[in-house]
Amino acid sequence: MASLEMQGPYDLANAEIDERVTQISCGNYALGWVSGSTFYVSYVGRSDKDVNDRLKKWVGRYKKFKFSYASSPKDAFEKECRNYHEFGGSEKLDNEKHPERPNGTDWNCPVCNIVD
Repeated sequence: MASLEMQGPYDLANAEIDERVTQISCGNYALGWVSGSTFYVSYVGRSDKDVNDRLKKWVGRYKKFKFSYASSPKDAFEKECRNYHEFGGSEKLDNEKHPERPNGTDWNCPVCNIVD
């Protein structure tokens, strides 16, 4: 069974993001909704610099979020790729395409080895 290994779910609102995501850090997030005690993933993403700031760009588009900090942009990219594949890729998620690697890097997806 796929696991996000993230904190949450929390309401996707600016005040809640500020309360929960307190570090300026790269990280990962999942957006979606909750039914009962189950979080349903609709979109997975990452920020290479500030996951708090990135989450705020999604306010109003989804109901709930989960997040985790990453130790480096590479770790964030690789986790985003794993989450993307584990939760069904573009066939099941709102993500239109495979995660893109950060500009100036030659990192490959750890799951399918695809690059942009």
